[in-house]
Amino acid sequence: MNQYVTGAIIRELREKKQLTQAELAEKLYVSDKTVSKWENGKGYPDLSLLEGLAGALDVSVAELLSGKTVSNVNVSANMLRSKFYVCPVCGNAIHAMGEAVIHCHGVPLTPQQAEETDEHHMIFIEGVEDEYFVRIEHPMTKSHYISFMAALSPDRLQMVKLYPEGNAEARFKMNVVKKIFFYCNRDGLFSIDVLKAIHGRKSAYDDTKERRELEQTAKKLFG
Repeated sequence: MNQYVTGAIIRELREKKQLTQAELAEKLYVSDKTVSKWENGKGYPDLSLLEGLAGALDVSVAELLSGKTVSNVNVSANMLRSKFYVCPVCGNAIHAMGEAVIHCHGVPLTPQQAEETDEHHMIFIEGVEDEYFVRIEHPMTKSHYISFMAALSPDRLQMVKLYPEGNAEARFKMNVVKKIFFYCNRDGLFSIDVLKAIHGRKSAYDDTKERRELEQTAKKLFG
């Protein structure tokens, strides 16, 4: 464990619950002096007390340890606001529909920020009957590959795991799919609106590539 609950967090959560040190101590069967020591950084709660402490403060143990409380008040949010977390140690991909505190292999994970696709991560989408056939022009070597693709509708998620030396392609039921996400193990998360990808995306990639080549040539000529 590379992180432990701090006195400042205990105090903040206790005051938020409008508990005195004595009242919190009573819930944990410890003395108020013990709680005072925790909050002043002169001691730490025993590991065996963490679950009870988290319960008394009305948070999860993960929230208590991370110092980040989660208040997912927007419970009616649709799937298009989904968050993706990827473990840098094992590559585990985790999906959440709202705020979350997530750890994997002892590493606190933050939600990936999706970037727009570019000429190095070109995606092409074709409608075939009631499915979208999605293809990404990208290496699929053991060291550089797309690890997953996901199609999001307002009410559902379709996710496909991809593997090195396989094909960077997948099929998704249309089901009012609005966005496609995919994850590159080197460059992170990318996304695109389905309609944008279907209508002339190839020319957009070409324009970007041509523009960058012109910029590089200009730099060589004019410094």
